[in-house]
Amino acid sequence: MNRYQLGEDPGVGAGHDVPHDDKLRGEMAINLANHQVKRFELEGRRHAAVAIVVIDSDADKHGADNTSFDRKSMIAANSDDPRLTGRVDGSAGGSSIILTRRSSRLNSHPNQWALPGGRVDGDETAVEAAIRETSEEIGLSLTADNLLGRLDDYPTRSGYVISPFVFWADQDAEPVANPVEVASIHRISLRELMRPDSPRFVSIPQSDRPVIQLPIGGDLVHAPTGAVVYQFRAVAVDGSPVRVHQFEQPTFAWR
Repeated sequence: MNRYQLGEDPGVGAGHDVPHDDKLRGEMAINLANHQVKRFELEGRRHAAVAIVVIDSDADKHGADNTSFDRKSMIAANSDDPRLTGRVDGSAGGSSIILTRRSSRLNSHPNQWALPGGRVDGDETAVEAAIRETSEEIGLSLTADNLLGRLDDYPTRSGYVISPFVFWADQDAEPVANPVEVASIHRISLRELMRPDSPRFVSIPQSDRPVIQLPIGGDLVHAPTGAVVYQFRAVAVDGSPVRVHQFEQPTFAWR
C-alpha cells in the first residue's frame, strides 16, 4: 500500500498521472526489496528474461498509437467487448512503462504485446540478458545502476521460464525500435495500469486456471506480459505481495 493506492497524495493515482520523480523511484526500490521473489526451476524449459522499464512520458508527445496492422481481429477471438479497438491511444502521461508490439515478421508471437527481453544466452545471467535484449530491441543502454529489483519467475506454456527485472530509465532516455523485432514502442502510464477495471479474468475450456487480461487503452494485454505487468503494478507500485504464476495465458500464446 502506498500514496498512489490510498490517495494520500492528492492529484496522483487512478485517473491522474504519476510524477516520474525520485520519490517514486525510492518507493519502488523499497517495495521490490521487500518482495520475496518466487523462482521456478527450468525442468527442461528455456530461460528468458524481460525488462520492465519505468520511463517518463508526455501525453501529447507519446500518446498516439500509429500501429499499421489490425489487432482488433486478434481481440475478437478472445473477447466480444465492442469497446475494444486494438489501439492504445491516450495511454501515455507521467511515469510509465515501455510496452512493445512485436514485429509481424517474427516466427513466434508476431504482433503480440511484449516487454523488451528474450532468451538467456550461454553463461550470461538473467539480468544481463534483460539488459542486452533491451539494448538490442529498443536501443536503451541500461546498467546495474538503473536496476530497481526483480519480480517472480513466470513459467509459460511455450516452454520458457521468464525472469522479470524492473529498471528506472534516465530522464533523457529515448527508446528506438529495432524494426526486425519491434513494430512499435508505447509508453503506458502507471495511471493506465491502475484503471478500476484492471485486471480482469476470463475462463477458457482448455484450462481450470483463470486467464488474466489487462485493459490498456482499447486493447487487452494477456499473460505472460499481462501477468508480469500486473505484478509490477501490485508489488512495485502498490506494495502488495501478489503472485501471478497461477494465471493462465490465452491459447494463442501457448505455441
